[in-house]
Amino acid sequence: MNAFGKRNGLGAGQRPSFGVARPMKGGAGGDQFPPVPEDVPTPVESEGPDEGGGMPAQPGAAMDRLNDRQNASGERAGHKAEGFEASVHRIKEQVLPRLLERVDPEAAATLGKDELAEEFRPIISEVLAELKINLNRRETFALEKVLVDELLGLGPLEELLADPAVSDIMVNGPDQTFIERKGKLELAKIQFRDEEHLFQIAQRIVNKVGRRVDQTTPLADARLQDGSRVNVIIPPLSLRGTAISIRKFSEKPITLDMMRGFGSMSEKMATCLKIAGACRMNVIISGGTGSGKTTMLNALSKMIDPGERVITIEDAAELRLQQPHWLPLETRPPNLEGQGAITIRDLVINALRMRPDRIILGEIRGQECFDLLAAMNTGHDGSMATLHSNSPRECLARMENMVMMGDIKIPKEAISRQIADSVDLIVQVKRLRDGSRRTTNITEVIGMEGEVIVTQELFKFEYLDETADGKIIGEYRSMGLRPYTLEKAKQFGFDQPYLESCL
Repeated sequence: MNAFGKRNGLGAGQRPSFGVARPMKGGAGGDQFPPVPEDVPTPVESEGPDEGGGMPAQPGAAMDRLNDRQNASGERAGHKAEGFEASVHRIKEQVLPRLLERVDPEAAATLGKDELAEEFRPIISEVLAELKINLNRRETFALEKVLVDELLGLGPLEELLADPAVSDIMVNGPDQTFIERKGKLELAKIQFRDEEHLFQIAQRIVNKVGRRVDQTTPLADARLQDGSRVNVIIPPLSLRGTAISIRKFSEKPITLDMMRGFGSMSEKMATCLKIAGACRMNVIISGGTGSGKTTMLNALSKMIDPGERVITIEDAAELRLQQPHWLPLETRPPNLEGQGAITIRDLVINALRMRPDRIILGEIRGQECFDLLAAMNTGHDGSMATLHSNSPRECLARMENMVMMGDIKIPKEAISRQIADSVDLIVQVKRLRDGSRRTTNITEVIGMEGEVIVTQELFKFEYLDETADGKIIGEYRSMGLRPYTLEKAKQFGFDQPYLESCL
């Protein structure tokens, strides 16, 4: 059946609908784009990691920055569409309702974006002729794109998702969207028509992965088709309207060599981590939010032998391993009656019965920590996980606390000993204030001394100075210590390069 066979003569109750937002009220432009305050400062872009170069900051510059920040306006930022962008969006609001009258939603949903754009061309020309609007080729192409994004995609978000330089998208209600580009936040040049428009796009995201967001479930975790992580929170919890947070992931998998090239680690650190991944060492990646833990875990997983069976367990699937024998598992939230939830701990226990060589947890948050430690000690060497903490020592303390959160009643000393026997390396990653992401520590867990877990630092990033434009200058230093895990590397034939990289 042709998706565009319907004409204008439908009754009021028969008009097909794509389920997207209604056309805006009042004229072609109306209040769709509220004015932006003129004194909003423009964010400065950062060029990413830099290990040196540049002039150090002047002594008085720090106090000048404090004064500028104190005197800056605290008014809410917004974006005003202007010129070509505004004209295309105004025309879209006039064309969209007439276009919907000619579309069969069920048939159109079976078409891809390119096919839909081809079908749209003659019908858009017909609608523009009815409205007596003349467009040039560039305007027509832009109009087709925004209409297809509105009907089959994620509306204004499609433009940001297609930009490879954007790593984070933060929608704070319909009038304000920020993005992270090169480690720095800046205001995006997009805007939603109203709260209903934004809420419908949020529903479209979560519905695709079998989740829901409504008044009974105002929070939702989801993912996009490319694996990007999405969090949605709606009113009344969010006071500015629907909020969407998207963490994008690079289309091209990032390797340890690429991270070394970015300045995120030294060559010796990269060699050490490659050997740790290949020699089935148990690794915990520690860091704060947005520091690059998942990226590091993906890069480390490249060193896993293709013949090993790997099972990954996550709340919202983000990991993208390149191994042929990889089985991803994902948790399930409770239903409307509050039943049927499957937690990470449930999946870890079940994974032990699936004959895995390695178990990889997207993130440790609670009592599943004990089950992961048990897996590391029962023939699943090379297991990995990420964890939120600010230092390797704090990482160990958090693991102890998370085991004690569970219903397993064992002494703290026994928990510490289990951690010391299970974990081989802690990799600490940080996002510094200049926006660069660095591997700041590679720490080895040696064992117990009394009631204290003993560690030794193999590598450390030391802060040296800061340039006038705010870039941090530092140095990656090897501590020159003989690694305690050298025996494990020797079993795989990597003892000599491992020792040379650490000394």
